[in-house]
Amino acid sequence: MVSMSIEARQMPLAVEPNGSSSLAALLETAARDRELFSNALLSHNVLLFRGFDVASLDDFSRFVTAYSGGDKLFDYAGGASPRSGLGEANPGVYSSTEYPSHVGLSLHNELSYADVYPERLYFFCVTAPESGGETTLGDSRRILKNLPPALVEKFRRRKIRYIRNLHSEKGYGYSWQEALGTDSRKEAEACCRRIGASFEWQPGGILRMSQVRPATAVHPVTGEDVWFNQADGFHPTALGAEMYDEMMALCGSEEQFRLNVSYGDGTPIEVEALAAIRAVLSEETVPHRWRAGDILVLDNVLAAHGRLPFAGPRKIALAMT
Repeated sequence: MVSMSIEARQMPLAVEPNGSSSLAALLETAARDRELFSNALLSHNVLLFRGFDVASLDDFSRFVTAYSGGDKLFDYAGGASPRSGLGEANPGVYSSTEYPSHVGLSLHNELSYADVYPERLYFFCVTAPESGGETTLGDSRRILKNLPPALVEKFRRRKIRYIRNLHSEKGYGYSWQEALGTDSRKEAEACCRRIGASFEWQPGGILRMSQVRPATAVHPVTGEDVWFNQADGFHPTALGAEMYDEMMALCGSEEQFRLNVSYGDGTPIEVEALAAIRAVLSEETVPHRWRAGDILVLDNVLAAHGRLPFAGPRKIALAMT
């Protein structure tokens, strides 16, 4: 049995032991009450399973299987964020985004820049950071509602073009081999097609990927409109002055940055529009302070997520369905 309590802004909804905290009890509850949890997720966007005896990646994998009702996890190949698989014993379980600890990540919906994206995300805290490192949460419905209507209409009409330039040198940043999970150009091209990306090979073996996607989405169950894009995160202005200068020195122009973005027709997105988006995202950000053993389950359409900078070791695992 479990008890539920609503935290700030009703997100996340906490699920805690009411009796046994054993892994077996959690797995039984996750499987038995799957429909209950699914309905709760539609209302609260995020569920927090806390206080259970979840001690390893294997325990986490078993929870995801019990909760989702299947063994098939989402394949992240083609994703834009650097992350690593966490061993053959845990296929489909990845590290959280491997950016430097001083870098924060703004709210976003996973793979909103691709035609194929996961319905749900599962985060597991192996090692809680000493300070900072909260995973931030945001309600995609509220974000859309609080953005200026004229801005939303403009983005809906013009859509968003995401651009990625992936070099071919393993071990240097984030290569196309690492991003697409293959050393084969033929397989890399097949992956691009699978996620709906156009592509071209540029001098030096650089793979340039481009995708035009809507700025909003409709939830498949609730029918609600949500803000569902990563325009602000892909834009060069998200880098900060120091990193921007490093990228400019390395690439020579913004057009060659690893990540870039424009309106769907290729025209630049106004700095003022990005500032308005970031202001709303900041206002809607709810930080989740990790404890070892925590599991967060997110509806990837209803809930955006990000990360605050941190100090000390931090290990968060991610699975997707």
